[in-house]
Amino acid sequence: MADRALPPVITFLSDYGQLDEFVGVCHGVMARRCPSARVIDLTHSIPRHDVRSGAIVLRSALPFLPPGVHLAIVDPGVSAVGRHARRAVALRTVERDHLLVGPDNGLLMPAAERLAGVAEAVDIGESPERLQPVSRTFHGRDIFAPVAAALAAGEPLSSVGEPLQPQQLRRFGLPTAQLENGALTVHVLRGDTFGNLILDATEEQLAALGAMPGDTLTISHAGAVRSVRYAATFAEVTPGELLIYEDATRMVALAVNRGSAAQLLGAGADDELTVRLT
Repeated sequence: MADRALPPVITFLSDYGQLDEFVGVCHGVMARRCPSARVIDLTHSIPRHDVRSGAIVLRSALPFLPPGVHLAIVDPGVSAVGRHARRAVALRTVERDHLLVGPDNGLLMPAAERLAGVAEAVDIGESPERLQPVSRTFHGRDIFAPVAAALAAGEPLSSVGEPLQPQQLRRFGLPTAQLENGALTVHVLRGDTFGNLILDATEEQLAALGAMPGDTLTISHAGAVRSVRYAATFAEVTPGELLIYEDATRMVALAVNRGSAAQLLGAGADDELTVRLT
């Protein structure tokens, strides 16, 4: 007997939180348009209006997600009008044929660029799939969710919006680690709920610095210098000890075994740190 076709997948990321009905209402709208879709909630705990954090989380998650539609809503400009208005967009990535739906405020672009960029994009602000009347403050319900569900139901991009050149999509720059004069300058991309600090460096950059697993390095931040162990797992260091390691998203991170690196170092998003060999 042939295997049944898998149901379409919609993943959903937002800063809506779980205290209000916003997430559930978006689920309901998607279920009405595409009842067969499986909706996977990535997170709804992105800090409120923090487009940058949402973009980083989406970029980290996308390589591990099945092909499908990825709905992301962190939209502080939802009620802007005139020249300050932002577009609502849907796009297709060059690699793996992923479809991304959300505001054109930079949120989607780091994820798309991780999959070789944008092959096709449309402006969905006037999509025939949108709910009418469109609220000025809840485009998640009235534009993004119904368009995501329509795409999951098999509608082509060309039918849900007006063509848009990929170079017209808004981008914002993320910091990048730099190796110079025997020092690796890194930046905190974000912190997680455990107090771990995800950096913009890779293990290849640590290797280029000359660091090997098991080495003790130094890390400088805000005038303070601390020792840090280069480890593969938390169990390789004692409780309370600072470690630098490759996390599950293949980025270098700082952690404290059974503690908080963010608290120990007093560091947060965008902070610059310097890593050196001892």
